[in-house]
Amino acid sequence: MAENVDLVVLGAGPGGYVAAVRAAQLGMKVAVVEKEKVGGVCLHKGCIPSKTLLRSAEIYQHAKHGEEYGVRVGDVTLDFAGVQARKEKVVGQLHKGVEGLLKKNKVDVYKGVGRILGPSIFSPQPGTISVESEDGSDPVMLVPQYVLIATGSRPRTLPGLDIDGTYVMNSDHALQMQELPQSIIIVGGGVIGIEWASMLSDFGVEVTVVEFANRILPFEDEDVSKEMARLMKKRKVRVLTNTKVLPESVSKADGVVTLQAKSGSEVITLTAEKVLVSVGRQANIEDIGLHNTAIETEKGVIKVNEFMQTKEKHIYAIGDVVGGYQLAHVASHEGILAVEHMAGLNVHPLNPQEVPRCTYSRPEVGSIGLTEAEAKAQGYEVKVGKFPFRGAGKALVYGEPDGFIKIVSDAKTDDLLGVHIIGPHATDMISEAGLAKVLDATAWEIAQVIHPHPTLSEAYLEAALAVDGKAIHG
Repeated sequence: MAENVDLVVLGAGPGGYVAAVRAAQLGMKVAVVEKEKVGGVCLHKGCIPSKTLLRSAEIYQHAKHGEEYGVRVGDVTLDFAGVQARKEKVVGQLHKGVEGLLKKNKVDVYKGVGRILGPSIFSPQPGTISVESEDGSDPVMLVPQYVLIATGSRPRTLPGLDIDGTYVMNSDHALQMQELPQSIIIVGGGVIGIEWASMLSDFGVEVTVVEFANRILPFEDEDVSKEMARLMKKRKVRVLTNTKVLPESVSKADGVVTLQAKSGSEVITLTAEKVLVSVGRQANIEDIGLHNTAIETEKGVIKVNEFMQTKEKHIYAIGDVVGGYQLAHVASHEGILAVEHMAGLNVHPLNPQEVPRCTYSRPEVGSIGLTEAEAKAQGYEVKVGKFPFRGAGKALVYGEPDGFIKIVSDAKTDDLLGVHIIGPHATDMISEAGLAKVLDATAWEIAQVIHPHPTLSEAYLEAALAVDGKAIHG
């Protein structure tokens, strides 16, 4: 039996379900196909569970150092089972919320694997969706006017490195750990790797980070990377950069993993109870029927235009499957953009320079726009304003004085090129810079905003003034 709908969304992660809700608001009859749980990787295996664990690690550290605030709590112990139970509770509550949103907006949810069919008796063009469920029942055929591919991604691994889920894990496995190891080697010092390094270090695990690039957080401003490396080392996290893991060297025996890594001509032997591989994510584009269409792929992702259309103009794709910034908020934005374009609304293509990037470590990192090095490489003459949180009263009140805000501006036009924050609540604070980018503000205009005292946001005011050498407290 076939059912006609306006839109079928493949995948109910933060891109897919948000797009489905917006499409329903626009009057479309929408069906979502999801093989696991609505909310996707972000809710169940990524953003939310990892940040819940990071929060528990932060609270644990606050409790251990309570005496610094005049609060004596006695012996502090970590109940990791309780930590995991809280994580499941938070995820469960948000999962029910997503289910409620879809139900409220009359979006039909089909549990199973959706595959795109070629031209058939159901439609003269590719796009009919065959939904196959686990119980082996006959596939359900959905015949839409539009299709939105939002199938997300999965953890990538290194060629030759066997992920067994016990000794050598990816982030999916790490989230399900029932006991903490005494030691861990984290392969990859990007955003996910540094978040896990921060969390596990705070939980008392001995952490070694191995990064192939010449610095951790290699896509952040170099000053941010240096500050993070300094603070990680201060917390006794071992950081190895310019270092390549040799997958063929990995061995497992007597409850430990041993591997070798090469740094220049030196070969280093590392041993730990577990290894966490955190080297990026790979788009889920296999086995969804792309071969039945004219859709083009490149370097493992789907090619789209500025309105998220594939070569089949009635089939759109968003989120991790199209590459670029593989971030939940980007997927959500792209999903809304795509369905509004389907509906004939006047939409504005996504500007990568207006996308905030966040690392939820301790301290946090929030950034937007060009780094200082990128701006110079693109030919800009730059001027930079930088202000340390140590100069902001609220940071000292919080007991978190490390880090800074750095503003990169065009010396000729005063246009804001980039903002880079490392410090307390950086992931919340970056939104002010996001608004400034959307409004094409200058550092002078940021400095005209009256920032309340005492707040962390006062550092924005000082950094903006510092662009022209006018910081008051710098």
